[in-house]
Amino acid sequence: MIDILDLGNMLFMIPIAAVVALIFALYFFRNIWSRDKGTPEMQKISDAIETGAMAYLRRQYKTIGIISIILAAVLALAGLIDSFKEYLGPMVAIAFLIGAGFSILSGYIGMRISVNANIRTAHAAGKSLNDAFICSFRGGAVSGIAVSALSLIGLFAVVFVYDAVINETMTKTLHAVVGYAFGASFAALFAQLGGGIYTKAADVGADLVGKVEAGIPEDDPRNPAVIADLVGDNVGDCAGRGADIFESTAAEIIGSMVIGTAVIAAAGSAGLSSNWIFLPLVLMAFGLIASLVGILAVRMKNEDSDVCGTLNRGYYLTIALVLVFLAISTFYMLGEECELWYYYFGAGIVGIVLGLAIVYITQYYTGDHKPVKDIAKSSETGPATNVIAGISTGLESTVLPVICIVAAIIISYTLGYYAAPAGMDQMAFGLYGTAIGTIAMLASSAFILAEDTFGPITDNAGGIAEMSDQPEEVRKRTDKLDAAGNTTKALTKGYAMASAALAAFLLFAAFFEIVAEIQDRPLSEVFNVNIGDPLIFCGALVGAVLVFYFASLAIRAVGKAAGEMIEEVRRQFREDPGIMAGTSEPSYKDCVDIATRGALRAMVAPALLPILVPVVFGVIYRIVFPEIAYMAVGALIMVGTIVGILMANFLNNGGGAWDNAKKYIEEGNHGGKGSPAHAAAVVGDTVGDPFKDTAGPSIHVLVKLLSTICLVTAVLFVV
Repeated sequence: MIDILDLGNMLFMIPIAAVVALIFALYFFRNIWSRDKGTPEMQKISDAIETGAMAYLRRQYKTIGIISIILAAVLALAGLIDSFKEYLGPMVAIAFLIGAGFSILSGYIGMRISVNANIRTAHAAGKSLNDAFICSFRGGAVSGIAVSALSLIGLFAVVFVYDAVINETMTKTLHAVVGYAFGASFAALFAQLGGGIYTKAADVGADLVGKVEAGIPEDDPRNPAVIADLVGDNVGDCAGRGADIFESTAAEIIGSMVIGTAVIAAAGSAGLSSNWIFLPLVLMAFGLIASLVGILAVRMKNEDSDVCGTLNRGYYLTIALVLVFLAISTFYMLGEECELWYYYFGAGIVGIVLGLAIVYITQYYTGDHKPVKDIAKSSETGPATNVIAGISTGLESTVLPVICIVAAIIISYTLGYYAAPAGMDQMAFGLYGTAIGTIAMLASSAFILAEDTFGPITDNAGGIAEMSDQPEEVRKRTDKLDAAGNTTKALTKGYAMASAALAAFLLFAAFFEIVAEIQDRPLSEVFNVNIGDPLIFCGALVGAVLVFYFASLAIRAVGKAAGEMIEEVRRQFREDPGIMAGTSEPSYKDCVDIATRGALRAMVAPALLPILVPVVFGVIYRIVFPEIAYMAVGALIMVGTIVGILMANFLNNGGGAWDNAKKYIEEGNHGGKGSPAHAAAVVGDTVGDPFKDTAGPSIHVLVKLLSTICLVTAVLFVV
């Protein structure tokens, strides 16, 4: 039975962190809601954005809810089979529904905050840049704090209750709790994929017809797709990313705890405490407090302050505090049982450094640097050379992240490996080193999500200012914040990719730990996949092609929905000349409906792929090749993860580089707005949109869902 009051396991920090986080979230919430909502014209636009966003979420969540109930029923009924009842059944099904429900709630929180902070930010921009910045960042902070606290306390509550109900070993408890990670990843994939299809269908339609064909500015109220575009910023970057960060922390904490049970099993009769299992939870609690301090420290000194520099100072403070708490936690919880506890502190540092390295690499390839400027220059010779340059940049951008990930895995695993007490299975301790590295990197997730939600809030604020004809100085301030928001969104995707890379290794290691427990064999004997065996190689090949086919479906869905959007915008311009003359108002609702239908219709098939493919493949192999079934599934997970990491990096960075190349030209370079180079850059940006905002971010979730579904269903592949 878990004892929260035991000072030795430091679990008391979890409710303390959650309560403190809730107090600060309520403070920020009241601060934002007390601000003026601006003019009636601004409120009309904001209300249209909120109505469209909430209507989409209701329909999306209904779809997710129905499919979740069906899957939960399957998980529960599978427990009726004698050979599966210890690993599947009602407990796993309930945990699955709780994880899916909390993931959905996380997305809803992000959405609700964003669609109410945007108008207040737009109005605050009429006073000063600092007022607008504080409003937008604190809006993002409410989302970041609430989602991270919900992930932490929700998971802890499920572990606490299940431990009391099952009343056996923590290993048995975690076998049921992995359903929570599966549910969180499942709902997050739908939220991220559906939101990405919606936002990019609207964005592509608005840009191609509005900017290129009609020659009107971005967010011009005459563009029928502009409200759908602003709604899309919220459903993709707020609801989708909120669910993504929630599932990342939930899945990776559970994976780390499973590895913790492997460490205890490796100790055998020597005996180790449950601190090895609970350390990831405690680290995330300390990380939440560190993020709160970092958020509070963010302030702009004057109108000329660098917005990104201001955010970076808060992030660096958060990281510094995470390092301090990491040292305290590893010493206090592991020091008595592991003389080389500081090796795990070192593994945590490796994870943090990896996160920073990936962020800077992403910034280089997507920011105002040589790759983006080269793409902008290539636009002078037309769309074809722009697209070629963007694809080349995206492919190149995979190299440095992989080098960093390889170094991080080798160093963190080696540190854990050599920290193992004498006579114990070193492999389990090595894997625990990678687990601590992953959790340390994720400890600052509340601050990261605050930065991410800050992006769409400022983007919407700029759109509201443009559409309500606010003074030029207001638009300049929102543009400055929006530019920083574009950077933070790109960096957040890089951070998510890095965490997915490190965590995916952790999660398929957890898969083999469950296999080892089922077969009652040491982890070092089970964790051995021979891809040179043709039958196992087939599993690897299936994992690789799954990522390609998933990306294809996601990108195609955007293209199809965007085509419908383009035709609708053209129709309205053609049939009502008063729209361009400014004497009549376009029908925004029709465009919102097209984006909604397109997203909901197209998200189901690709979202079910990572669930059905590994399970069906594994069951077929269990029937035909029972002795190697789990190895073939392991190869599927491993290679699917490798290809997914590379594909996500290529799509995210290539798309981000195209976007900022267009913005670089719009600043007056290479002919500026309206030039042939600008038209070519808009085409490149349009190609990159489904890359960076639909397929790329969804693959982050895909690689983790592959592992979590196999964690839950591992018993199906083992004889």
